[in-house]
Parts: sequence; structure tokens; C-alpha cells
Amino acid sequence: MARKPKSSPNSAKSKSSSGKLKARAAAAPKTPEPADFTKEQEIEAYRNMLMIRRFEEKAGQLYGMGYIGGFCHLYIGQEAVVTGMQAAISEGDQVITSYRDHGHMLACGMDPKGVMAELTGRKSGYSHGKGGSMHMFSKEKNFYGGHGIVGGQVSLGTGLAFANHYRDNDKVCLTYFGDGASNQGQVYESFNMAELWKLPCIYVIENNRYAMGTSVVRSSALTEFSKRGSSFNIPGIEVDGMDVRAVKSAGELAVEWCRSGKGPIILEMQTYRYRGHSMSDPAKYRSKDEVQKMRAESDPVEQVRQRLIAKKWADDADLKAIDKGIRAVVGEAADFAQKAPEPDASELYTDVYL
Repeated sequence: MARKPKSSPNSAKSKSSSGKLKARAAAAPKTPEPADFTKEQEIEAYRNMLMIRRFEEKAGQLYGMGYIGGFCHLYIGQEAVVTGMQAAISEGDQVITSYRDHGHMLACGMDPKGVMAELTGRKSGYSHGKGGSMHMFSKEKNFYGGHGIVGGQVSLGTGLAFANHYRDNDKVCLTYFGDGASNQGQVYESFNMAELWKLPCIYVIENNRYAMGTSVVRSSALTEFSKRGSSFNIPGIEVDGMDVRAVKSAGELAVEWCRSGKGPIILEMQTYRYRGHSMSDPAKYRSKDEVQKMRAESDPVEQVRQRLIAKKWADDADLKAIDKGIRAVVGEAADFAQKAPEPDASELYTDVYL
């Protein structure tokens, strides 16, 4: 009579692991309802998003005037993502992102003067005029860059999360990247490590629908980016990235997920950029009607403005006063950046690794 083969310890372990994977997948969170903002929260969100909007508009003007050289990627249209996520984290949590980074810096509390001065290559900029638009840092504000290599920051953000895990300091890292970077190989190497070691990393995919100049439907086999971590058993949820309340709610869920030791999580932010990939991109790959439709129906700043007026928490005069104050701050930053001295030639090789 044939014997029934004994199951090996490895097969038993495999079955046990399989059960854990199924249990883990079943516990994946669902997209939460948008947060219910108070009057103070709505006004703060409006102020913060408008600051990013006006700053980026001014940066675009300075680029056209020749004060900003090299690449310059504007964040206009995506302001709700960083504003909502920043409202969900705590002091000491880290932020790292790609080259479309000015909004992230301002959301972290970096001085508009220092950011604008770096854009114009001045000594008083955050990277002493050597980093430009794509490479600014502020350890004080826990902002670890702007990075020009597509997807390169994802491995670095995972490393920051590993440091938090190693130190057991209860901190999380927000690692931002776009839909185009989602196709890079190092992203998946990072996913594997993050889930294997249960690292406290929130991967924020800013899906603005166009990887440089190519629509996601033409460049990505899987356009549901919240599912990009499925093969590593990393849960993901899709978020309305044009609604700051939805972003904050999802951000709080993700922060709790990471702090409780459950490992990484993916937040796919459905957002939209109004300008081209960079200032040198005329964006002829999409229609003006498409852009106008997004502005008319989903603009993140206008949504907050309309809610404030509808709830009688502010009127046009109040909001114009806020806008005037922000324009003054941005104008002052632009004046400072145009008049500040450039780095001395003797500093050409300082802070540079050869």
C-alpha cells in the first residue's frame, strides 16, 4: 500500500505563511470618508493651499523673466495632497519627494524666502544656491529632498522608514512619487523590503494622470496605482487628491496603520496638474478643454473657498484679505530672491562630494 507522503516542515511553514497572507489581505483598510473640517481647519487649509498656488505662479513668472534657470516643475493643481497629508502627520515625521517639490517644502513650513532664493541660485537658498528647483533640503523641517532621478527618492524614503523602525521612535516617513515613477524597478525593490521588515513608510503616489507627456493609460499596464503593492501584500487605497478633507482622512488612517506596526501602506492620490511637466513643456498632448474642466469642477483651492462661503464662515472680503496677505509674502520672497547675492566662486566645491 502506498504511503501518504509526510509534509515537510517547509510545507507546513508555507501553509502557515499563506494563511497569514490571506488574513493580512483581509484586514486591508477601506478608503475613509472625508474629514469633517471645523471653520479653523478650513481656513488653514485654504491659506496653506493658496500659499502654494501663489508661490508657484510667481516662480513661473520669474522663470519666464530668466531669474530661474534649469528645470522648474510647478505644483499648481495638486495643492490638496501635501496640505492634507501634512495635517495628518506629527512633529518629527519625515517627508521626501521628487523634483515637483516646492509645494512639499512650503507645506513642511520651510521659509518661502529660502525656497525662492534657492530657485534663483542664491547663497541664502536652502542648498546655498547649488541645488536649484529639484534639490533642496531642510533637516530642521524633516524634509529630505527634492530628487531629480525619477523614482530615486523611493529607496531613500524606505531607508528613512528603516531608520525609524531600527530606532523604534514611532515616526513615519511620507514617501511621495508620481504615476510615472511607479514603473521604476527600485520602487518594487523598496516595496519588498518595506513589507518584509514592516517599515513605517507611507507611499504617496501622486497620480496626476500624465507621466511627463504620456497619459497613464498609454504607459501603465495597471492604472489602479493603489494596487501596485499587491504582489508584496502592501495594502493601498484610492483617494480624491483634489479634496483636502479626503486626503487628511486617508492620511490619518495611513499614519495609524504604520504607527501600529502593520508595515507600509500605499495612498494613490487622484490629482491633476494644470501646467506642463515642467516650464519647458507646452503640454500639447492634452486638450485645453480637459484642463479647464478640471479647474471648473475639481480645483482644490476653489472647493474650500466655496465651502467657507456656503457655511458663512467667510465672505469674499475675508478671502480677498487672506489672498492679499499671501501675495505680499510671496512678493517679498521674490524680491529677496532677486536681490540676494550669489554664492562666491570660492565655494564652488564646498558641500560637494567628488
